[in-house]
Amino acid sequence: MKTIAKAVESEINVKKSQFICHLFPTKTKKESKEIILKVNEQYSDATHNCTAYIVSDGEGFDDDGEPGGTAGKPMINVLRKNDLHNVTAVVTRYFGGIKLGAGGLVRAYSKSVLEAINEAEILEVELYDVYTLIFEYSDIKLADNEVRNNNLEITNKEYSDKVTYDVVSKDFRDIEKIFEKYNGKIIANFKNKEVLVK
Repeated sequence: MKTIAKAVESEINVKKSQFICHLFPTKTKKESKEIILKVNEQYSDATHNCTAYIVSDGEGFDDDGEPGGTAGKPMINVLRKNDLHNVTAVVTRYFGGIKLGAGGLVRAYSKSVLEAINEAEILEVELYDVYTLIFEYSDIKLADNEVRNNNLEITNKEYSDKVTYDVVSKDFRDIEKIFEKYNGKIIANFKNKEVLVK
């Protein structure tokens, strides 16, 4: 699976029409919709702001007034073809006075997204289940040793009344089993979410 490292912008011109593509790393539909709203505000004078997104909790696309199936669908197809996830694409079009026809629009929107992907830094990622370790400050050394010895990866650390580590196992080992022997000294709870780990 792949995603993009950071937001990217590219531009193409087709028969005097200007197509500006923005790609954003996004994780949820809510995040995608917020970004789409911002781009719509930024380019409120544009003829169309067409969108496509593939995120952890779903996917979607919108032709924003272009003939059905000529913008959003080709855009999401390019994202799928390139195995991109957790990404939102917005293509802003300024009409140049020459109609492109259905085939021309499909090609223009597809090319616009493809150009942006070519500009982007692509990250190869995998999805892992996250476990939360909860323990006392006095057991940090113990937890760190187990994490290191079992080749686990810490994705987040929090220090409050107790210490909390979010950890993943790249070889999909049962993390709860690893910490069972500590009889509640270190509690490993499965967290019902997935995380992208490089």
